[in-house]
Amino acid sequence: MNIILQDLENHLTFAPLTLTRPVGNLRAGMFTNDERYKLYFPDAEVSYETEEYLSGKFPLNKKADNYWINGAVIPNEELVEMIQSTEIDQTLVVNGVFVCHRGAECSVENKRYETLDSLIYMKKRWNLYQCNHAALKADFDFYTKNKKSFILSKSNTLIGPEENLFIDEGATIEGAIINVKDAPVYIGENAEVMEGSLIRGGLALCDNAVLKMGTKSYGSTTIGPFCKVGGEVNNVIFHGYSNKGHEGFIGNSLIGEWCNLGADTNCSNLKNNYGTVKTHDYKLDQLEQTDVQFMGITMGDHAKTGINTMFNTATVIGVSANVFGADFPPKHILNFSWGGHEGASKFDFDKSIEVANNMMIRRGKEMTSDDVKIFKKLYS
Repeated sequence: MNIILQDLENHLTFAPLTLTRPVGNLRAGMFTNDERYKLYFPDAEVSYETEEYLSGKFPLNKKADNYWINGAVIPNEELVEMIQSTEIDQTLVVNGVFVCHRGAECSVENKRYETLDSLIYMKKRWNLYQCNHAALKADFDFYTKNKKSFILSKSNTLIGPEENLFIDEGATIEGAIINVKDAPVYIGENAEVMEGSLIRGGLALCDNAVLKMGTKSYGSTTIGPFCKVGGEVNNVIFHGYSNKGHEGFIGNSLIGEWCNLGADTNCSNLKNNYGTVKTHDYKLDQLEQTDVQFMGITMGDHAKTGINTMFNTATVIGVSANVFGADFPPKHILNFSWGGHEGASKFDFDKSIEVANNMMIRRGKEMTSDDVKIFKKLYS
């Protein structure tokens, strides 16, 4: 089975997160979509139809028979069955949304219409955190089926049914209070929950991620692989390798990879007048009025904040931006911004590569030539 995850017209819909990755590589619930399809179809090959400048790192692999799949739709077991039953040269449309076409090339001919109550479709950037509860529940149910959780240490307090907690191999949890009455909690391989942490499901603490001492996590939060998170987080998605190691509140937010939030970085996720928010739209290159009341920050890959940084509701932070200063920064911070304020200077390109590489080396990684090409494209 050859699966191709398509951006379609959504490359800028999910920016700045998709300035450095295809739509099919966005994280919600316990996984990214490419990871999900590899779990549902272990023998499948998964590739991407995305922007040309991303195709070196995320290549396209076409064959005579392909499943062209909308990367903005999060699959569950019911949807996977529909995809499996798609015939050659047939297009699957679910709840009016294009899901899949099977064939040598993608087409919208010979449509087959289906309905599915549990369809998770990310139409806007903020749908990622809005749908995180449903995505996490579907992922948890599928992943833990016929698996046995490791035993929770007696130093912890569990509130709710044991079947809503799953601990993977090598995970360490001591002295935590975990409430799984309303939503599941997944603790990944070699992940660690330090003493004093307060967890209210849902939570996906992915492989090798860490909750620092006294962390408060609630509201269906995802902490991606190798992230380190402390303070207070409410309905946040961290993509991977990012750090929020200290006190500070982040809510209803999306954090890319290789980000670092300085101590006491805080964001507003609700306007003082309780109204709906405006946020930066990359397609229009201006503020967009939304119908959303709760929205924190969206942070592109390799962005960083200084200590005591404060963000207004619905602030968008570009790739490799370095935000610091005493005042609230603007609601849209450009890629490679140095300072984050109005009229801020541009981060030197060579320095941006050096800083990114230094952070990655600490985790046994380094910038590849494809990563540098992506940075060059965004810098220009």
